Amino acid sequence: MGIVNVTPDSFSDGGAYVDTAAAVAHALALIDQGAAIVDIGGESTRPGAEPVDEEVECARVVPVIEALRRQSDVFISVDTLKPGVMRAACMAGADMVNDVNALQAPGAIDAVRETGAAACLMHMQGQPRTMQQAPVYGDVVGEVAGFLRQRVASCFEAGIARERLCIDPGFGFGKTLDHNLALLRELDRFTHGDRPVLVGVSRKSMFARLLDTPSMDARIHASVAAAFWAATRQARIIRCHDVAPTVQVLRLAQALGPHETFRTGQ
Repeated sequence: MGIVNVTPDSFSDGGAYVDTAAAVAHALALIDQGAAIVDIGGESTRPGAEPVDEEVECARVVPVIEALRRQSDVFISVDTLKPGVMRAACMAGADMVNDVNALQAPGAIDAVRETGAAACLMHMQGQPRTMQQAPVYGDVVGEVAGFLRQRVASCFEAGIARERLCIDPGFGFGKTLDHNLALLRELDRFTHGDRPVLVGVSRKSMFARLLDTPSMDARIHASVAAAFWAATRQARIIRCHDVAPTVQVLRLAQALGPHETFRTGQ
């Protein structure tokens, strides 16, 4: 899953693709590099980010989705937590909703069910503005896994088929470095369930803390290594900024499989 942020303030590439033509060109480049999914977002969810009005978010993402759909049959995901944006994006051609709020907003489940979209349910403790101030868990892996099981059940009970759902532990969303490492270390507890798992750790600040460097470039190697680790533990979707090197390590992981925890061709 290649990332296209149509935002002025995303942590890694904010402002680089706010123009529709630039965003579409970037998406097409990611597809050429091997992205099977393109994730388009119009609201930053980095720590401390301010919320964006629904109209502004729609104005950012809908033209990009429409233009990309005209030029490619790639699977398109919209990264949003707003039901109105979900509906508008799906009407424009999006296939999936990638929601950091796990469809908890009023009307979000209805939007996904009625549009027929797939959905990724992510765990987040708190809200983007405050989530990294003091995240606390008794058992981070158990609590995150329990939350995601509950959200899958709620969506299923509301009429969304399980086959249309995947889950994301939410690395960096209300988690310390130790929390993130625990989730990665015990990723099997998520991937051995009945829903595919998306892992998104690309260029995140956890690597800056781990490597003791603020450089964005220094995070890329660790991001790619984490993608390899996740793939060997059956993660089915890797969300990333750096598609070409990530595709390379995923092909290596596949070439080394199958083994006790890695399934090919999924």
